[in-house]
Parts: sequence; C-alpha cells; structure tokens
Amino acid sequence: MENLKSLLSVYGVQLKKQFGQNFLTDESLLSRIVEKAGVNEFTTVLEIGCGAGTLTSQIAKKAKKVIGYEIDTRLKPVLEKTVGDKKNVEIVFKDVMKEKLADLESKLGDDYVMVANLPYYITTPIVMRFLEQSTKIKGLVIMIQEEVAQRFCAKPSSTDYGAITVGINLRGSASVIEYVPRQMFTPPPNVDSAVIKIDVEKNKFLGADLEKVREVVKAGFSSRRKMLVNNLMNFFKMDRATAESRLTEAGVKLTSRAENLSASDFVALTNAIFNG
Repeated sequence: MENLKSLLSVYGVQLKKQFGQNFLTDESLLSRIVEKAGVNEFTTVLEIGCGAGTLTSQIAKKAKKVIGYEIDTRLKPVLEKTVGDKKNVEIVFKDVMKEKLADLESKLGDDYVMVANLPYYITTPIVMRFLEQSTKIKGLVIMIQEEVAQRFCAKPSSTDYGAITVGINLRGSASVIEYVPRQMFTPPPNVDSAVIKIDVEKNKFLGADLEKVREVVKAGFSSRRKMLVNNLMNFFKMDRATAESRLTEAGVKLTSRAENLSASDFVALTNAIFNG
C-alpha cells in the first residue's frame, strides 16, 4: 500500500479531529486484528470508520463480505485507490448512527461481526447501539481508547467498573487482546489505544427483560458513592423496608454499592423489584 501521507496529500485530504481521524498503517498489527476476530471466508464484516482503507484491505483478504461505513466523503478517491479493486467490499458514505439498523443489517445478512478502528468520540454510542438493539451481531473486535477499554473490560468492585461494563456483560463478555501505543497512528492521537474483543452470547440471560435490567442499572449507578439501597429508594420511590427486602430477595448484601454487582446480580435484582 502506498505511503498513507503521500496518498492523502495527492487527493488533498487533511485529517479532521472532528471525525476522530487517526489511521493505522502497520500491516502486521492490522492482520493480527483480523485474525483475532476470527474472520474467514464465511464471515460478513461490518467496519465503521474505514478511513483510508488500511484495515478494510486486511479484512477483505479473509472475509466473505465487508460492508464499510465512512462519514467523510473526501476519502472516496482514497478508498477507491486502496480497496476499489476488492470485489467483496462495499463502502457506504453515511453516518452509521443515522442509518436505520434494519436497513444496515439488510446488507449484512443473518449474522456478522464488527471489526473497526472506531472514532473515539462516538465509541460508546456505537458499541451500545449494536449490543442493545441488534440480534444478529456475533461479536466485535474494535480499537478504542485504552482508558475506555479498561472500563469496558472491568471486573466488579474495581474502580473502572460501571454501568457501561454491566451493559456489555448483559449481552456477552469483553477482554483486551492487544495494547497499541499512540505512535502507531497517523497522526498520533493524544492517548494510547487498545483492541478489545466482545463475544456476544445470544442466549445470555434468556427470558430476562433487559430494558428493565438497564433501568435498574441506571438507578444503581445514579449516585455511584451511595449504597445501592439508597439509590433504589430514590429512583423507584420505595421505602427503605421495601428496598432492603428486594435486595435480600436477590441475594445482594444491604451494604452493597452498584459497582459490587455483576450483570447476573442486576438481573436477579430486577426480577425481585418488578416481580417481587
């Protein structure tokens, strides 16, 4: 692949901070990302934020089909140069967050994985949209800001553990598979990055009303430093006796804070609150 800076210069493209444009060019790293995503000739891949097509090109070598979304139309000639000859690649120049999920998934088929170097300014909304709304996504392997990666993959009772961690764990499990220093990007961002893998378990908490669980998670973390019993009382307008009864029924200690509860604890607590 041509030198990225030269290629961008030829087409007069200056990278924009507003789009979180920090591109990877290390083919060894890009290849490892695709490999760890388990992409093969049967895999359909959704890529968000194709940029100059460096990751797209590596995905296309392995995947059955790649549907890439790119918001910056100035990159059309660049992507035509880097992946225009790939028969299994389709680039859609739209804001993926404004695309209806049904329309997007009609292009992808029955199941797919997301492999992407996500724009950092919109990482959490993208990840949670697909985890909460899609029934077809099988997993995500994504490059994100290291600090965010630590939150996504945190364990209960740790400093980084929060509502977003629980939200991910309601649909699957996340782990860091590689750390990426800022110097590997063009241009280098102000932070280091990490590649995380989220394995989606389609039948995890089968039968649970996840909308209600998310409401309880929101209540639990509404005031992080307070004990859970107080947050439940405030959020659901319960008296103390009722709140304590629901916690006890769910097997949760009365002195617990939200950060002490696993996703399964929140499911049990939700059942106690709404069915108790």
